[in-house]
Amino acid sequence: MPLTPDQQAEVDAQRGQTTPTRRAVSPGMEQHLYTAIPVLDHGFVRVIDYMGDDAAICQAARVSYGRGTKSVQNDEGLIRYLMRHWHSTPFEMCEVKLHVKLPVFVARQWIRHRTANVNEYSARYSILDREFYIPAPEHLAAQSVVNNQGRGATLEGEEAARVLEILKTDANRAYDHYEQMISQEGQAGLARELARMNLPANIYTQWYWKVDLHNLLHFLRLRADAHAQYEIRVYADAICNVVADWVPFAYKAFEDYRMGGATMSATALDCVRRMLKGEEVTQETSGMSKGEWREFIDTLG
Repeated sequence: MPLTPDQQAEVDAQRGQTTPTRRAVSPGMEQHLYTAIPVLDHGFVRVIDYMGDDAAICQAARVSYGRGTKSVQNDEGLIRYLMRHWHSTPFEMCEVKLHVKLPVFVARQWIRHRTANVNEYSARYSILDREFYIPAPEHLAAQSVVNNQGRGATLEGEEAARVLEILKTDANRAYDHYEQMISQEGQAGLARELARMNLPANIYTQWYWKVDLHNLLHFLRLRADAHAQYEIRVYADAICNVVADWVPFAYKAFEDYRMGGATMSATALDCVRRMLKGEEVTQETSGMSKGEWREFIDTLG
Protein backbone atom coordinates (compact mmCIF):
# COMPACT_ATOMS: atom_id res chain seq x y z
CA MET A 1 0.00 0.00 0.00
CA PRO A 2 1.68 3.28 -1.10
CA LEU A 3 0.11 5.45 1.63
CA THR A 4 -0.93 4.67 5.20
CA PRO A 5 -4.24 6.10 6.49
CA ASP A 6 -2.30 8.75 8.43
CA GLN A 7 -0.35 9.76 5.33
CA GLN A 8 -3.55 9.93 3.25
CA ALA A 9 -5.08 12.17 5.92
CA GLU A 10 -2.09 14.54 5.60
CA VAL A 11 -2.55 14.62 1.82
CA ASP A 12 -6.27 15.34 2.18
CA ALA A 13 -5.50 18.17 4.60
CA GLN A 14 -3.03 19.70 2.13
CA ARG A 15 -5.51 19.44 -0.73
CA GLY A 16 -8.17 21.07 1.42
CA GLN A 17 -6.20 24.31 1.66
CA THR A 18 -6.30 26.99 -1.06
CA THR A 19 -4.44 30.29 -1.26
CA PRO A 20 -5.15 33.30 -3.56
CA THR A 21 -2.19 33.99 -5.86
CA ARG A 22 -1.02 36.20 -8.72
CA ARG A 23 1.42 33.60 -10.03
CA ALA A 24 0.79 31.53 -13.13
CA VAL A 25 -1.45 28.57 -12.33
CA SER A 26 -1.97 25.45 -14.42
CA PRO A 27 -5.49 24.06 -13.82
CA GLY A 28 -4.35 20.60 -14.90
CA MET A 29 -1.46 20.61 -12.43
CA GLU A 30 -3.64 21.91 -9.62
CA GLN A 31 -5.61 18.67 -9.87
CA HIS A 32 -2.43 16.68 -9.24
CA LEU A 33 -1.07 18.70 -6.31
CA TYR A 34 -0.18 16.51 -3.31
CA THR A 35 -2.05 13.47 -4.63
CA ALA A 36 -0.03 10.23 -4.50
CA ILE A 37 -0.06 8.35 -7.83
CA PRO A 38 0.60 4.65 -7.05
CA VAL A 39 3.57 3.06 -8.82
CA LEU A 40 4.78 -0.55 -8.44
CA ASP A 41 3.72 -2.37 -5.26
CA HIS A 42 4.59 0.25 -2.60
CA GLY A 43 5.80 3.28 -4.56
CA PHE A 44 4.24 6.56 -5.61
CA VAL A 45 4.84 9.91 -7.31
CA ARG A 46 3.20 13.11 -6.09
CA VAL A 47 3.54 16.78 -7.01
CA ILE A 48 4.62 19.00 -4.11
CA ASP A 49 5.01 22.28 -6.00
CA TYR A 50 5.46 23.69 -9.48
CA MET A 51 6.27 26.94 -11.30
CA GLY A 52 5.14 28.09 -14.72
CA ASP A 53 2.90 26.81 -17.49
CA ASP A 54 2.79 26.83 -21.30
CA ALA A 55 2.41 30.62 -21.30
CA ALA A 56 5.54 30.99 -19.16
CA ILE A 57 7.56 29.19 -21.84
CA CYS A 58 6.33 31.66 -24.46
CA GLN A 59 6.83 34.63 -22.15
CA ALA A 60 10.48 33.65 -21.64
CA ALA A 61 11.01 33.05 -25.37
CA ARG A 62 9.61 36.46 -26.26
CA VAL A 63 11.09 38.18 -23.17
CA SER A 64 7.65 39.67 -22.66
CA TYR A 65 6.48 42.02 -19.88
CA GLY A 66 3.12 40.28 -19.62
CA ARG A 67 2.07 36.64 -19.84
CA GLY A 68 3.46 36.48 -23.34
CA THR A 69 0.26 35.24 -24.92
CA LYS A 70 -0.58 36.65 -28.34
CA SER A 71 -3.08 33.89 -29.01
CA VAL A 72 -3.50 30.24 -28.19
CA GLN A 73 -2.51 29.29 -31.74
CA ASN A 74 0.57 31.51 -31.65
CA ASP A 75 1.65 30.05 -28.31
CA GLU A 76 1.29 26.47 -29.49
CA GLY A 77 3.11 27.25 -32.73
CA LEU A 78 5.95 28.93 -30.86
CA ILE A 79 6.34 26.01 -28.45
CA ARG A 80 6.43 23.56 -31.33
CA TYR A 81 9.09 25.71 -33.03
CA LEU A 82 11.19 25.78 -29.86
CA MET A 83 10.90 22.01 -29.44
CA ARG A 84 11.56 21.32 -33.11
CA HIS A 85 14.77 23.38 -33.11
CA TRP A 86 16.04 22.05 -29.77
CA HIS A 87 15.79 25.33 -27.84
CA SER A 88 16.21 24.66 -24.15
CA THR A 89 16.21 27.80 -21.99
CA PRO A 90 12.49 28.72 -22.42
CA PHE A 91 11.56 25.26 -21.10
CA GLU A 92 13.91 25.74 -18.15
CA MET A 93 11.60 28.50 -16.88
CA CYS A 94 9.11 25.87 -15.67
CA GLU A 95 9.96 23.72 -12.66
CA VAL A 96 8.33 20.94 -10.67
CA LYS A 97 9.05 19.42 -7.27
CA LEU A 98 8.11 15.75 -6.89
CA HIS A 99 7.93 13.47 -3.88
CA VAL A 100 8.86 9.97 -5.04
CA LYS A 101 8.87 6.66 -3.19
CA LEU A 102 10.90 4.10 -5.11
CA PRO A 103 13.14 1.03 -4.70
CA VAL A 104 16.80 1.79 -4.05
CA PHE A 105 17.98 0.12 -7.27
CA VAL A 106 15.59 2.33 -9.27
CA ALA A 107 16.84 5.39 -7.37
CA ARG A 108 20.41 4.56 -8.38
CA GLN A 109 19.39 4.56 -12.05
CA TRP A 110 17.37 7.75 -11.57
CA ILE A 111 20.19 9.67 -9.85
CA ARG A 112 22.31 9.39 -13.00
CA HIS A 113 20.22 12.34 -14.23
CA ARG A 114 22.35 14.92 -12.44
CA THR A 115 20.39 17.99 -13.54
CA ALA A 116 17.96 18.05 -10.58
CA ASN A 117 17.98 18.99 -6.90
CA VAL A 118 17.53 15.93 -4.70
CA ASN A 119 16.99 15.35 -1.00
CA GLU A 120 16.67 11.69 -0.01
CA TYR A 121 15.21 10.12 3.12
CA SER A 122 18.12 9.56 5.50
CA ALA A 123 18.71 6.06 6.83
CA ARG A 124 21.38 7.57 9.09
CA TYR A 125 18.71 9.31 11.16
CA SER A 126 15.59 7.24 10.55
CA ILE A 127 14.70 3.57 10.41
CA LEU A 128 13.62 2.34 7.01
CA ASP A 129 10.27 0.56 6.71
CA ARG A 130 9.97 -3.13 5.94
CA GLU A 131 8.83 -2.53 2.37
CA PHE A 132 10.44 -4.23 -0.61
CA TYR A 133 9.73 -4.29 -4.30
CA ILE A 134 8.74 -7.81 -5.29
CA PRO A 135 8.07 -8.08 -9.04
CA ALA A 136 4.78 -9.43 -10.30
CA PRO A 137 5.30 -12.84 -11.97
CA GLU A 138 4.82 -11.36 -15.46
CA HIS A 139 7.82 -9.07 -14.86
CA LEU A 140 10.24 -11.87 -14.00
CA ALA A 141 12.32 -12.42 -17.11
CA ALA A 142 15.52 -14.14 -18.20
CA GLN A 143 18.56 -12.26 -19.47
CA SER A 144 18.16 -11.10 -23.06
CA VAL A 145 20.32 -12.95 -25.58
CA VAL A 146 20.61 -9.87 -27.84
CA ASN A 147 20.84 -7.03 -25.29
CA ASN A 148 23.35 -7.26 -22.46
CA GLN A 149 21.35 -4.80 -20.34
CA GLY A 150 17.85 -6.04 -21.11
CA ARG A 151 15.34 -8.80 -20.45
CA GLY A 152 14.31 -11.76 -22.53
CA ALA A 153 11.49 -14.26 -22.18
CA THR A 154 9.35 -14.34 -19.04
CA LEU A 155 10.23 -16.98 -16.47
CA GLU A 156 7.53 -19.56 -15.92
CA GLY A 157 6.41 -22.30 -13.58
CA GLU A 158 8.70 -23.62 -10.89
CA GLU A 159 11.59 -21.34 -11.82
CA ALA A 160 9.46 -18.21 -11.45
CA ALA A 161 8.06 -19.44 -8.12
CA ARG A 162 11.58 -20.24 -6.87
CA VAL A 163 12.91 -16.79 -7.81
CA LEU A 164 10.00 -15.02 -6.10
CA GLU A 165 10.52 -17.07 -2.94
CA ILE A 166 14.25 -16.23 -2.92
CA LEU A 167 13.51 -12.51 -3.31
CA LYS A 168 10.97 -12.50 -0.47
CA THR A 169 13.07 -14.66 1.86
CA ASP A 170 16.30 -12.74 1.32
CA ALA A 171 14.64 -9.37 1.77
CA ASN A 172 12.93 -10.32 5.02
CA ARG A 173 16.01 -12.06 6.39
CA ALA A 174 18.14 -8.97 5.71
CA TYR A 175 15.55 -6.74 7.41
CA ASP A 176 15.36 -9.09 10.41
CA HIS A 177 19.13 -8.76 10.81
CA TYR A 178 18.88 -4.98 10.36
CA GLU A 179 16.39 -4.79 13.23
CA GLN A 180 18.53 -7.07 15.37
CA MET A 181 21.65 -4.97 14.80
CA ILE A 182 20.05 -1.59 15.63
CA SER A 183 18.06 -2.90 18.61
CA GLN A 184 19.11 -1.42 21.95
CA GLU A 185 17.50 -4.15 24.02
CA GLY A 186 20.33 -5.72 26.04
CA GLN A 187 23.02 -4.25 23.74
CA ALA A 188 24.43 -0.93 22.61
CA GLY A 189 23.01 -1.40 19.10
CA LEU A 190 24.84 -0.77 15.84
CA ALA A 191 24.62 2.75 14.41
CA ARG A 192 21.87 3.11 11.80
CA GLU A 193 24.35 4.50 9.28
CA LEU A 194 26.24 1.20 9.45
CA ALA A 195 23.30 -1.18 9.81
CA ARG A 196 21.75 0.09 6.57
CA MET A 197 24.59 -1.47 4.54
CA ASN A 198 22.99 -4.87 5.02
CA LEU A 199 19.67 -3.91 3.43
CA PRO A 200 18.85 -5.14 -0.10
CA ALA A 201 18.58 -2.92 -3.16
CA ASN A 202 14.85 -3.61 -3.48
CA ILE A 203 13.99 -1.82 -0.23
CA TYR A 204 12.04 1.41 -0.70
CA THR A 205 13.50 4.87 -0.20
CA GLN A 206 11.94 8.31 -0.71
CA TRP A 207 13.14 11.66 -1.99
CA TYR A 208 12.15 15.12 -3.09
CA TRP A 209 13.23 15.70 -6.70
CA LYS A 210 13.07 19.22 -8.17
CA VAL A 211 13.83 19.71 -11.85
CA ASP A 212 13.14 22.18 -14.66
CA LEU A 213 10.95 21.15 -17.59
CA HIS A 214 13.79 20.96 -20.12
CA ASN A 215 15.72 18.43 -18.06
CA LEU A 216 12.54 16.62 -17.03
CA LEU A 217 11.65 16.05 -20.68
CA HIS A 218 15.15 14.67 -21.28
CA PHE A 219 14.61 12.26 -18.38
CA LEU A 220 11.24 11.21 -19.80
CA ARG A 221 12.61 10.76 -23.32
CA LEU A 222 15.04 8.15 -21.97
CA ARG A 223 13.06 6.57 -19.15
CA ALA A 224 9.58 6.46 -20.72
CA ASP A 225 11.06 4.79 -23.79
CA ALA A 226 9.94 1.22 -24.48
CA HIS A 227 13.55 0.03 -24.09
CA ALA A 228 13.95 1.45 -20.57
CA GLN A 229 13.85 -0.91 -17.61
CA TYR A 230 10.25 -1.57 -16.59
CA GLU A 231 10.71 -0.54 -12.96
CA ILE A 232 11.83 3.00 -13.83
CA ARG A 233 9.64 3.26 -16.92
CA VAL A 234 6.42 3.02 -14.88
CA TYR A 235 7.55 6.03 -12.83
CA ALA A 236 8.32 7.93 -16.03
CA ASP A 237 4.90 6.98 -17.46
CA ALA A 238 3.19 8.35 -14.33
CA ILE A 239 5.16 11.60 -14.62
CA CYS A 240 4.29 11.85 -18.33
CA ASN A 241 0.60 11.93 -17.41
CA VAL A 242 1.28 14.75 -14.94
CA VAL A 243 3.31 16.79 -17.45
CA ALA A 244 0.62 16.35 -20.11
CA ASP A 245 -1.86 18.05 -17.77
CA TRP A 246 0.64 20.68 -16.59
CA VAL A 247 1.93 21.99 -19.95
CA PRO A 248 -0.28 20.40 -22.64
CA PHE A 249 1.22 22.31 -25.60
CA ALA A 250 4.79 21.52 -24.57
CA TYR A 251 3.99 17.88 -23.89
CA LYS A 252 2.22 17.45 -27.23
CA ALA A 253 5.28 18.87 -29.02
CA PHE A 254 7.52 16.63 -26.91
CA GLU A 255 5.50 13.55 -27.89
CA ASP A 256 5.67 14.52 -31.55
CA TYR A 257 9.32 15.55 -31.91
CA ARG A 258 11.07 13.55 -29.17
CA MET A 259 9.06 10.46 -28.27
CA GLY A 260 7.51 9.91 -31.68
CA GLY A 261 10.30 11.34 -33.81
CA ALA A 262 13.68 9.93 -34.79
CA THR A 263 17.20 11.27 -35.22
CA MET A 264 19.22 9.93 -38.14
CA SER A 265 22.91 10.00 -38.88
CA ALA A 266 24.18 11.47 -42.12
CA THR A 267 24.78 7.91 -43.38
CA ALA A 268 21.21 6.85 -42.53
CA LEU A 269 19.76 9.95 -44.18
CA ASP A 270 21.78 9.21 -47.31
CA CYS A 271 20.30 5.69 -47.37
CA VAL A 272 16.78 7.13 -47.17
CA ARG A 273 17.52 9.42 -50.13
CA ARG A 274 18.86 6.49 -52.13
CA MET A 275 15.78 4.41 -51.29
CA LEU A 276 13.47 7.22 -52.38
CA LYS A 277 15.26 7.25 -55.73
CA GLY A 278 14.41 3.56 -56.13
CA GLU A 279 17.80 2.08 -55.22
CA GLU A 280 17.81 -1.21 -53.29
CA VAL A 281 19.97 -0.54 -50.25
CA THR A 282 21.27 -3.41 -48.10
CA GLN A 283 23.30 -3.50 -44.93
CA GLU A 284 26.38 -4.33 -46.99
CA THR A 285 25.93 -1.28 -49.25
CA SER A 286 24.63 1.07 -46.55
CA GLY A 287 27.93 1.90 -44.87
CA MET A 288 26.42 0.91 -41.50
CA SER A 289 27.32 -1.79 -39.01
CA LYS A 290 24.88 -4.64 -38.43
CA GLY A 291 23.65 -3.00 -35.23
CA GLU A 292 23.19 0.39 -36.89
CA TRP A 293 21.37 -1.20 -39.83
CA ARG A 294 19.02 -3.13 -37.54
CA GLU A 295 18.12 0.08 -35.66
CA PHE A 296 17.70 1.95 -38.95
CA ILE A 297 15.25 -0.65 -40.28
CA ASP A 298 13.35 -0.60 -36.97
CA THR A 299 13.05 3.20 -37.27
CA LEU A 300 11.60 2.90 -40.76
CA GLY A 301 9.14 0.32 -39.47
